[in-house]
Amino acid sequence: MIERYALPPVRDLWTEQAQYERWLEVECTVTAAYEELGVAPAGTADRVRRTAVLDVEDIHAIEATVDHDVIAFIKSTTRDMGDDARFFHLGMTSSDVVDTALGIALKRSGQLVLAQLGELRSVLAGQASRFRTTVTVGRTHGVHAEPTSFGLKFLSWLAETERNEERLAAATDGVACGKISGAVGNYANIDPRVEDIALKNLGLRRAKCSTQIVPRDQHAAFMAALALVGAQVERMATEVRLLQRTEVHEAQEPFKVGQRGSSAMPHKKNPIVCERLCGMARLLRGYMTAAFEDVALWQERDISHSSVERVILPDGVMTTYYMLDRVIWLMRGLVVDAEAMQATFAASHGLVYSQRVMLALVRGGMSREDAYTLVQRLALAAWEGNADFHQLCLAEPRITTLMSPAELDALFDPQYYLRNIGPVYARFGLDNAKEEQS
Repeated sequence: MIERYALPPVRDLWTEQAQYERWLEVECTVTAAYEELGVAPAGTADRVRRTAVLDVEDIHAIEATVDHDVIAFIKSTTRDMGDDARFFHLGMTSSDVVDTALGIALKRSGQLVLAQLGELRSVLAGQASRFRTTVTVGRTHGVHAEPTSFGLKFLSWLAETERNEERLAAATDGVACGKISGAVGNYANIDPRVEDIALKNLGLRRAKCSTQIVPRDQHAAFMAALALVGAQVERMATEVRLLQRTEVHEAQEPFKVGQRGSSAMPHKKNPIVCERLCGMARLLRGYMTAAFEDVALWQERDISHSSVERVILPDGVMTTYYMLDRVIWLMRGLVVDAEAMQATFAASHGLVYSQRVMLALVRGGMSREDAYTLVQRLALAAWEGNADFHQLCLAEPRITTLMSPAELDALFDPQYYLRNIGPVYARFGLDNAKEEQS
């Protein structure tokens, strides 16, 4: 991940130093398991921890000769261990170390991303309550549909956040998994009890049946969960981009003092963060595809997945964390123009009330087909003739014979469309939330 998008603390989990520290954590924990079972003499694990050398540059130098990173790690780390080194990596294969350490990294990373989702959930709940009674034009196919609550947009995103929390929690539990089962996963040279003890102390589950590696469908599920988080962020960012267009201008991302939108046009205030987030969602979907390609390896394993995972796992986690950091900033500071929302209604000449007029005619005794045909004719006349739909309805005898002007006027009240949103808010525990008319 390039430095621009790598944020602590998740960035710090994926440094090369941190990787070797996790490898050492696994090796020392396995040595302690051997000691607990009486295979290694008492005190071996403590001495191994004290004498282990973690020198990244030395590991690189050895790897240049042996062309194997785990062997280089073992040779460098055990150089001062003396006789205790014979219990280091005993009966293990490289993937016992690498995959188990990877499980630790993914578990910790998943927990950090889940914490960000929790913060996003809190921000969205607050904004949903704030804009509960703010009326806006709902759009389908990009076309004005009917009035709705601006707060419902936030509730929709809130519900998706909850689903993503559930998915990512399950996926994180899935990759919080290790294996200490030897070269092809059959425990030929290592007691299964060593795995049980070590993984328990590392806070990981055991792979129910491993080959030389932990099966990669679990990693694919984790990447899929991250990609779905990215898809949610993209949906939110796309909505803001659409609302920030000059001819709409109902909401926009924050624009700080001194910020500039264009080197050529001083007036520009562009949704650059939203556009960045949409682009990064594409990365996550690409990483997800690569993770799925890693599931089918040759027989007990090959290493075609290894080079892929060195990129997609750290980058996927850091990309997701960055996206959540920015969308939290976006949602918390979103600039909302309620007056522009009200002005938007005039742009379609009041046509958003067409269904309510039609239903009133049906209740007055007109057939649905006749009511639809009549209202559609008036609506098209308003649109094509740049006329006010309300006024055309008032001038239509077939309407005024069924209802008074006052009854017709009441059909054009935007607050009517918010009358039943209370139960939706109640589903989120926000039924008693403070309402603000924005």
